[in-house]
Amino acid sequence: MSEPSPERLTPDYIRAVWSALSVHVMPTLLIHSETLDGVVGAHITLACETFQRTGSFKFRGAYNLLASIPHERIVSASSGNFGQAVALASSMLGRSCTVVMPETSARIKIEAVRRNGATVDLVDTKKISRLDRVEQLLDQDPEAFYAPPYDDLRVVAGNSSLGSDLFAQVTDLDAVLVPVGGGGLISGIITARDVLKSSARVVGAEPEIANDAARSLREGKIVVNDAEPPTIADGVRTLSLGNVTWPIIKAGVEDILEVPEAAIAEATRLLFRYANVKAEPTGALSLASALAHREQFVGQRICCVVSGGNVDEELYARILREEL
Repeated sequence: MSEPSPERLTPDYIRAVWSALSVHVMPTLLIHSETLDGVVGAHITLACETFQRTGSFKFRGAYNLLASIPHERIVSASSGNFGQAVALASSMLGRSCTVVMPETSARIKIEAVRRNGATVDLVDTKKISRLDRVEQLLDQDPEAFYAPPYDDLRVVAGNSSLGSDLFAQVTDLDAVLVPVGGGGLISGIITARDVLKSSARVVGAEPEIANDAARSLREGKIVVNDAEPPTIADGVRTLSLGNVTWPIIKAGVEDILEVPEAAIAEATRLLFRYANVKAEPTGALSLASALAHREQFVGQRICCVVSGGNVDEELYARILREEL
């Protein structure tokens, strides 16, 4: 029997999700690098989801969502990480799955979605958006379920399990820095922070050229990008925050810091060189925000959430060679 989507994220519901997910997800790996401490001027803990199932935090929300529904056929849209996650979750739960992906998605992510058992539907986003293509597929199969990558309370609740891992192990944090795309991850971190009554500030990290969330926070309403931003952080090439995630972010985030592309590339290199962590540029956004805004974190105890490690090999090599 499927569980209906919750009307709100109550502490009892969140704790039940954490308990149910604990047998399916890998606990987030916490790493400390004294060298990174010196670079930023703060005590830095890395919460690495690079070793999570499918290589990113997305499996947490995807599995929680799909475990709550009865549908046999799933349709979703993703630049890669949620696609991999929903593909694996569908396979584990005996469902079929189609993932709409931009043609510009990293090859490694397209191959991974297929390897996890889903059908990949590639689209030219200059001609049709991912969501418009999803609508076409749902018109063809009205019984299928659309799995949103972030804008669902069940996805947020699943993602909050990362925060449970983090706040249970590190109790004296001043701030947690989190990449922001559609807002599913940072909403989960805020939710866990509040359930566990941590005093840590939650700060978002967003590319300067994909700064809809920062603009939304300044304007007090959801601001929508005109097109998918061409940032190297492909996991945050979203058009806007979601209707579900926005109120959580608005109420619970301290700030959303904008980060230049050069800082994202530099943070990706530093994670490799000083912490032996292979992070995708999106996953490096949190450290990049600490680099670009050092003055805000000097002397503090901060956690940088490294949200995933699924990076195209050619792009990663170019970043490490400082060609970007």
